[in-house]
Amino acid sequence: MKIRSLLIGAALVALAGPAWAQDKTVNLKLSHWVPATHPLQKAMEEWGASVEKASGGTIKTQVYPAQQLGKAQDHYDMTRDGIIELSYINPGFQPGRFPIVSAGELPFMFGDAKAGIAAFDKWYRKYAATEMKDVKYCFGFVLDPVRLHGRAKKIVVPGDVKGLKVRPSQATFASWVTLLGGTNVQAGPSEMGDLLTKGVVDAVTSPWGSVTLLGIDKGTKYHLDIPLATATFQWIMNPKVYASMSPAQKKVIDDHCTTEWAVKFAGPWVEYEAAGVSKLKGMEGHEVYSATPEQVVEWKKTGEPLTKQWADGVRKVGGDPDAIMKELRTSLDHEKASY
Repeated sequence: MKIRSLLIGAALVALAGPAWAQDKTVNLKLSHWVPATHPLQKAMEEWGASVEKASGGTIKTQVYPAQQLGKAQDHYDMTRDGIIELSYINPGFQPGRFPIVSAGELPFMFGDAKAGIAAFDKWYRKYAATEMKDVKYCFGFVLDPVRLHGRAKKIVVPGDVKGLKVRPSQATFASWVTLLGGTNVQAGPSEMGDLLTKGVVDAVTSPWGSVTLLGIDKGTKYHLDIPLATATFQWIMNPKVYASMSPAQKKVIDDHCTTEWAVKFAGPWVEYEAAGVSKLKGMEGHEVYSATPEQVVEWKKTGEPLTKQWADGVRKVGGDPDAIMKELRTSLDHEKASY
């Protein structure tokens, strides 16, 4: 009886995990371009650990932070070309290349960023298959809205941007800076603090938590508390590596490329950024100030031409900007994430 039970148990184990014993081990490099102290480092480690456990140890991962494997703006092409297997990207680093997704960059779109993660990912999945066809789209998420942080000049109204050198968080904000008479300085997140202290830039856009995380506080004094815009990000994978996996391994990846995982992955980052304002308010030499309702209206008005620019870009690739924007706003409203 005991022998029979053991045989049955062994058979059940074999049926429960038929693929793992035969699957080849896959090693995945997970690359990003923010410091290892950033909340996304932990998110990637946890995502990788969950994948490894679910695959019976046949999918192993290693996280490479702080542009160790390449510049921030190169991560889409690095993933496409198989230099890395997975990465998170900011499409706003490459103006005009991904016109549809840049709808998420438009001013005053997102109110609740955490709810906005689900709203954004559900909306963009429909378009990622064609707009980012060179890679396997895993999921997308958004940043807690950015604020303007000034070095030597208090920025209150849009006219104050004229003549300033600004490091924008994404391409649409860069266009906004140009419309307002400022000059854009392109740089990776980890370079902002240094650029400010050296006087290379006069202002940067950043969410609250990253001001101290990235050393922005060392070169700024003034912080305008208006949630001007956000940036969108995608967690993407090399398609050839995915195609080479066994069916069981592919299922593990698919199970980790969901809207639920997008929220789990980026939600803590949103919370970290939002909490940063309290820390900044308590720091000597820093002024966090709000805008009047009239000043917010003025900011909104100056940002209106950006929507037309976005629509023109979508039409150039054969998209219907009215329908696409309606879908995004519907998704935001459904998740209660609209500004």
